[in-house]
Amino acid sequence: MASLTDDAIARIQQMIVSGELRPGQRLPPEKELSESLGLSRNSLREAVKALELIRVLDVRRGDGTYVTSLEPNVLLEAVSFVVDMHHDRSLVDLLEVRRILEPAAAVLATARATEQQIDDLAVLMQSVGEDTGVEDLVAHDLHFHSTIAGIGGNRYLSGLLDALSSKTVRVRVWRGLTQNGSVQRTLDEHAAIVEAIRRRDPQLVQSLVVAHVEGVERWLRRSLE
Repeated sequence: MASLTDDAIARIQQMIVSGELRPGQRLPPEKELSESLGLSRNSLREAVKALELIRVLDVRRGDGTYVTSLEPNVLLEAVSFVVDMHHDRSLVDLLEVRRILEPAAAVLATARATEQQIDDLAVLMQSVGEDTGVEDLVAHDLHFHSTIAGIGGNRYLSGLLDALSSKTVRVRVWRGLTQNGSVQRTLDEHAAIVEAIRRRDPQLVQSLVVAHVEGVERWLRRSLE
């Protein structure tokens, strides 16, 4: 059954890739589609379930099955779900991926940010400090990094970074930073990144973001020892 389901998934995928099925389009009725693809209805149903889980298809009860928007943020929801279930050493692996991707996103933001967007980042920094609670610090951290990635303008890169941005991991890290009295230092790193973007200095931005993520990565490694 698995190979038949895989075949059905591949057939539907090809219909989307070829443009036969477009974002937002309703799939033909199950009987019609299974016959046109030469598949059993059971195989087709299993394929639809699998594609629904990864947000390629949207099954609307009583209405039909539709292709989703296929936007990066929609397709990467499954990645975000998996990331939040990771723990211990695998969290370090996730931070390594962030350390590779986030500097690139920040460099794009340096080239593409408007003055207003940079001003908005600076205002964001004014809303937090050493006395800010952990939950608010986590919200700030998520918003800060997501905003920079979004400014970069590459929806796939920003979507992937958002998917890798586990709130569970961030809560753990910010609690540790709070206990160690390292909140202000970390926020100062954020402020330095904003200032480097304002100066349109991509090399400095890249170095600062690498150092920032590496610092979190080192802290997490130590906490897992």
